[in-house]
Amino acid sequence: MLFRQIYDDRLAQAAYLIGCQRTGEAIIIDPERDVDRYINEARRHGLRLIASAETHIHADFLAGSRQLAEMTEVTLYVSDCGDADWKYGWLESRLNGGKYDAVRLRHGDTFRIGGIEFRVLHTPGHTPEHISFLVTDRGGGAGEPMGLLSGDFVFVGDTGRPDLLESAVRVIGAQEASAKQLLISARQFTTLPEYLQVWPAHGAGSACGKALGAVPQTTVGYEKRFNPAIRLAGDDAAFLDYVLSGQPEPPMYFARMKTLNRDGAPVLAALPRPQVLTPRDIQDWLTDAVVLDTRPWRAFRQAHLPGALFTPFDSSFPTIPGCYVEPGQRIVLLIDERHLDEAVRLLVRIGIDDVVGFISTEVFEEYHRTAGQVESIDEVEVADVAAKVNAGHTPVLDVRRLVEHDEGHIAGSQNIAHTRLMARLAELTRGAELLVHCRSGVRSSYACAYLKRQGFKPTNLAGGFLAWDQAGQPVERTSAGAAV
Repeated sequence: MLFRQIYDDRLAQAAYLIGCQRTGEAIIIDPERDVDRYINEARRHGLRLIASAETHIHADFLAGSRQLAEMTEVTLYVSDCGDADWKYGWLESRLNGGKYDAVRLRHGDTFRIGGIEFRVLHTPGHTPEHISFLVTDRGGGAGEPMGLLSGDFVFVGDTGRPDLLESAVRVIGAQEASAKQLLISARQFTTLPEYLQVWPAHGAGSACGKALGAVPQTTVGYEKRFNPAIRLAGDDAAFLDYVLSGQPEPPMYFARMKTLNRDGAPVLAALPRPQVLTPRDIQDWLTDAVVLDTRPWRAFRQAHLPGALFTPFDSSFPTIPGCYVEPGQRIVLLIDERHLDEAVRLLVRIGIDDVVGFISTEVFEEYHRTAGQVESIDEVEVADVAAKVNAGHTPVLDVRRLVEHDEGHIAGSQNIAHTRLMARLAELTRGAELLVHCRSGVRSSYACAYLKRQGFKPTNLAGGFLAWDQAGQPVERTSAGAAV
């Protein structure tokens, strides 16, 4: 048996390539949309992908099963659990007509890839249709499972959040029912053998939970001892309170991913190949595309193309474009050419496909030197603005999570998480001046660029709330005694 975790550091997402070396057959579990890399990885190990499986209808990326089925002859294994609203709706819609070779799975079903057996467990709670797979290497002589592909059900140190149908997709009243389902699933998990390895679909940095660990895998026994949610599975009230409180605001693109993965993600003919732009081209493209500028914040705020979004090529990419780019908008990347292919792939994974142009840093600098049109964003120190803020003369926008705001905030500040700004712009006065802050000044820099594009007049607070608090400025605390 061959086992490979294929990890996307930016989306904190894990796909799993599992193959039977005796038969040369392999399956990919929870693939992302740029599936060529899974095909190539299988070939590198002398295997042929014959199947793709999904643990659930994902919210944080576009799944690649449909793309793979259009490119190769694979069998699809997907959940048939859950209610009618969350069934896979694209299995009978091949691009050239007809149906995909698909197997709809229920609790207790089994299938094999060569000598490797996969047994289905219905593990709802994160989503109604969620399933996990017990993996047994029967070709290797094993009579008991080696591990559990847990998807977004159990992570290292956490469980999948049960609120996304309500908080992201706006299915009102769904989160409490989902939390109760998750409790039942958690109790089922505690009955599994403690030696079982657990292979989750996400690690630290994913918004599909609130306290995910950075270790790539775990065991049932370890999670029973140290996972806060699993440890509370014997206490209904405590478990429900834990899994429903403190969840981060979901990124804006989650609702669109969820719907597309249910109804059918668009199939790519090929990865986008953005046109290389010259300084002369830039002005013509500004009215027809959104520029994603990946340069450092200092360089961006001092001079950037009008309407550009600050999207550094770090762990925040592609989440920030996912929150600030409207569906169908054309994209131009201002990026180091070494990172261009990876950036295109990351955008495609969240359904941003119209990547039409590429500007190198050198081209932008030449454009700037030759008096090309640019904008800037102001940034101020606490000492320069504190008096006006404390006197109530400067509106303050806090773009941290609500739980952070409750633990300590500037008096009178308005709280909108940076990942939800697009949905709540109407709560702000367009054209108004705003002092924008987060914890340390990073998230607020993303927000400032977006707000500037939307017609506001934002100023970033250097050092964020930490600098404000450390300067001894007044702080209000909604959560009594909470640490800031």
